[in-house]
Amino acid sequence: MNQEMLDKKEPTFFQRLNRNIGLVINGLEVSILVFCVASLAVLLIANVFARTFFQGIYFAEEISKFLVMLTSFTGVSYGVRKARHIRMGAFLDAMPVKMEKVFIIIICVISALVMAIMAWFSYEYLMNAMSRGHVTPALRVPKWTFYVIIPLGFGLACIQYIRTIIKNLTEKDVWQSPDQQSEYEDEQIGGAQL
Repeated sequence: MNQEMLDKKEPTFFQRLNRNIGLVINGLEVSILVFCVASLAVLLIANVFARTFFQGIYFAEEISKFLVMLTSFTGVSYGVRKARHIRMGAFLDAMPVKMEKVFIIIICVISALVMAIMAWFSYEYLMNAMSRGHVTPALRVPKWTFYVIIPLGFGLACIQYIRTIIKNLTEKDVWQSPDQQSEYEDEQIGGAQL
């Protein structure tokens, strides 16, 4: 009983902070992704129906582009959080655990820096678009409203990489992402495990 209590330590401040940030971002990402995919499906089906029997929805293309952008850049952060991004899995799996942890931390630091740089430049692009005052042809809304998600998506991905670094620094196990522990994944083909 005492050994179990010793094994279950109270989470540190950084572990609690990391978990709480993850819960907020997870709720935001999943809500955006579900809303966008559902809205896109309804809009495109309604537009096909309207074109067939009446007149097409004049703003369907603009809204569709916006929803695809929103899904794509929110999906960047979601992919990082779920460790579904491109990585060198076979290379990392062949390493000893401590070396794998060091490499994942280095990769996450570099990736976080790249995401931060992309967020910065996309923010500058957004500011440039705002200063030009262009509007969309159908809805007549400012074009920059479509570009707001780009720096947000890169910024959220940067936060996910930072969360992965914190997770690897504060936990004993190796973590590929804040939600995905590092483990060798056996492929299943036709129901048989290889």
